[in-house]
Amino acid sequence: MTTTTLIHGVKNGIQEVGVGVILDLDSNVGKSSRVCIMLALEELYGTHQNNFTTIIQPHFRDSKHDDYQAASAAIDLIKNSQVMALLGPQQSSQADFVLEIATRFKVPVISPATSPDFSSKQNPYFIRIADSSSTQAEPIAALIKSLGWTQVVFIYEDSDYGRGSIPYLFNAMENVGTQVKCSIRFSTSFTNNQILQKLYKLKSMHLRVFVVHMLPPLASRFFEKAGEVGMMDQGYAWIITDVLTSLLHHLGPRDLDYMQGVIGVKPYMPRSNLLNNFERKWRMRFQKEYPDEMDRFELDVFGVWLYDFVFALATTLKRVEAESCHIGTLEMRSRILPMIQNVRLKGLSGDFRVVNGQLQTPVVYQIVNVIENEEKRIGFWNKRNGLSMRLKKSERLDYMTTNKDDLGAITWPGDTQEIPKGFDPDKKLRVGVPAFGAFRDLIYAYIDPITNRTNAHGFFIDVFGAIIKAMPNAVHYEFFAFENPDSQDSAGSYDDLVQQVALGTYDMVAGDVTILGNRADIVDFTLPYSEYGVGMLVPVKVDNRKNAWIFMEPLETKLWITIGAFFIYTGFVVWVLEHRINQEFRGPPRQQVGMIFWFSFSTLVFAHREKMINNLSRFVMIVWVFAVLVLSSNYTASLASMLTIQKLEPAFKSISELIARGDYIGCQNGSFVGDMLVKDMGVRNDKLKKYTQFHEYAKALSDGSRNNGVSAIVDEIPYLKMLQAKHCNKYYMVGPIYNSLGFGLAFPKGSPHVAEFSRAICSVVEGQMTNISNKWFGNKGDCPQQNEAVQPFNKLTLASFKGLFLIAGLSSTFAFMVFSCSFLYDNREILASQDSMQEKLVKIIRRFDAAKDKKAYEIQTDTNKMFDSLVYVEETMPKAPVQGLTFAEHQGYS
Repeated sequence: MTTTTLIHGVKNGIQEVGVGVILDLDSNVGKSSRVCIMLALEELYGTHQNNFTTIIQPHFRDSKHDDYQAASAAIDLIKNSQVMALLGPQQSSQADFVLEIATRFKVPVISPATSPDFSSKQNPYFIRIADSSSTQAEPIAALIKSLGWTQVVFIYEDSDYGRGSIPYLFNAMENVGTQVKCSIRFSTSFTNNQILQKLYKLKSMHLRVFVVHMLPPLASRFFEKAGEVGMMDQGYAWIITDVLTSLLHHLGPRDLDYMQGVIGVKPYMPRSNLLNNFERKWRMRFQKEYPDEMDRFELDVFGVWLYDFVFALATTLKRVEAESCHIGTLEMRSRILPMIQNVRLKGLSGDFRVVNGQLQTPVVYQIVNVIENEEKRIGFWNKRNGLSMRLKKSERLDYMTTNKDDLGAITWPGDTQEIPKGFDPDKKLRVGVPAFGAFRDLIYAYIDPITNRTNAHGFFIDVFGAIIKAMPNAVHYEFFAFENPDSQDSAGSYDDLVQQVALGTYDMVAGDVTILGNRADIVDFTLPYSEYGVGMLVPVKVDNRKNAWIFMEPLETKLWITIGAFFIYTGFVVWVLEHRINQEFRGPPRQQVGMIFWFSFSTLVFAHREKMINNLSRFVMIVWVFAVLVLSSNYTASLASMLTIQKLEPAFKSISELIARGDYIGCQNGSFVGDMLVKDMGVRNDKLKKYTQFHEYAKALSDGSRNNGVSAIVDEIPYLKMLQAKHCNKYYMVGPIYNSLGFGLAFPKGSPHVAEFSRAICSVVEGQMTNISNKWFGNKGDCPQQNEAVQPFNKLTLASFKGLFLIAGLSSTFAFMVFSCSFLYDNREILASQDSMQEKLVKIIRRFDAAKDKKAYEIQTDTNKMFDSLVYVEETMPKAPVQGLTFAEHQGYS
């Protein structure tokens, strides 16, 4: 047929344009959609027939739930019926086949298929008149988060429809911090026995929250079998996706009975008078065509969208017909495609818009609860405000909410109002514990060969028992020792033990498991329940306060040398400044050298009596006296502190001291502390000794590094406290020398137990922890002189006083430079003469002596003048009969 051939011809002046409709005509959606399409055409051309010269002629084909049947129907419609476009099919798997054929013939496909694998961007001939199933991921994730569930299981139909949405659901769960424990496929070809086998496997899992993504035919069988295996009882939670929720009314009462308590999400379509009137017409027409099935049928959203698009398609055809008459099939398809990719009208669904081949609906979902044979609306979700119980047009919140209180009351499976916990509360937790640890008082677990059950005791087991008692609900558990049954030894390191939780061997791990970054990558930890950090246990230092040289201890050697150097330098500068003009700084060479040392060191106790005449000398002394004051004050305080707390000082004060001495250091075998000492602290491997028993620690410390023992034990603080408690006043703890988060309980990633156990740990730490610690570590009052964490005494270092010495040195140097410049300026004529160096020195010395003589003469002259004045006053004063000598007589006598 050529491109100028009309699609159907002209009848009574009206051109008929063929449109193929591919539906599963025996399905609920197929029947409902067919009635909606026929009503739309009747209303279009019955009421407004005179306004249309081009009308749509539908050609219905039954795809019979088969992909190849749908493809065959598409070929028949395109080649034989010469249709301008295809409406349908409704299933995503069928749409995949049909779209491939339609693209080859350049025929638009308008389908309600919801699989996100299809898009107009990938194929311009595809137009979706439904929401993509990917948009439901956010409301489902928000609902799960609001109910406090941290782990879910995905159950989906193994088809294009089922597989397409799973990646989006995964991403949405990850965004709200919920872990998808696993995803399980159910094929539409499964027999009832195969469904039961899968369900029994699901029931054996610890989790009880499931998201079901299926179409009604498979979902009805699935929930029937779920009820048979007891998975629709109290404690379980089921969430169904949008398509199944939208088609719940197509299920029979028997099918709904199996789904009691299920929660579903579906697109929200606001009610209007136009929609209500159409629904009445739809019921009458549906009852006329399917009288035996009307009792369980209701109008669905897919039929409404098809109804609206038929109106949009008819309007588009009218525009094309007005622009050019009598065009052929291929030209009609090419002309109409860009028009139907972007349409907008006021329809039954409200503001009906298709943009770039995708239906644009207000992203509002309603959340419903299946109760008896009805759907009870419990709330809404929209992208702007999150969850809400009611939807108000005037409500414009600027925040998202995921609070379960924003939803209505929910009836859960088992006809209960109690929110399922998300896991089986009656199932025993498999608790892994370390076996044959280094400190049996802390934790010790072993398998009883008679009962084959694990027995455990110790400090950490008591703490765990207190945590279990503090839980709001009863928690059943069973210990499993992490040991090798053949060798009666631990089955691996603590990292290996934690790995077993990630592998699913244990549900949790209790005991002395340190919270570390590499472990937190594979498991989730609770809040810590022990003291933080790594400490160093060392022997008590012998009291050396009787040491004759203890007064040297407060300052390091470099600081002592620097202070001595500055004393000499300052004394020398002052001597230079005063020697020329101050008689007290003159004399024989030995006397002048002694003056330099005497004067500078006398400032230490402020005992200097020499008067200074030069202003530069006075400036130097002001700065130096301040420096001496600061140094002496710090020295006095440090020495007093040493004499006071010396008896509490450990034998070694820091790990760096032990490294410098080359001493041996001990740690626990299998602990992370060994790697920390080597990698972070710089301890050599050959200087590190590892022990596996508690008593080995004490013996190694007693022997000491010189006798094949160690000088210090480095381990986590609870271990050191245990050893310290057993050897009162013998060992002291220094530190913490390294930060760690302490011990915590380990759970699989996303475990719902983490939050509950953390709250219980807070209660125990604030209450019973002191009593438990006293039971195992002893009361602190039992060792009155015991110091739990002695901080090492630090000597005063040169670095602490760099600024002070810099100021003092600059001051003295500045004064010396000013004096030198002045001296050179005064003797510039002599230095500039042609005399020999010896002659220059003689002249300078003579000038220096003359200056001294002149200064002495000025002093003597001033003294004589003062004496003459006093004689004159005495002579002019009236004589009084006073016994004793007159002033003049006294002066003469003197």
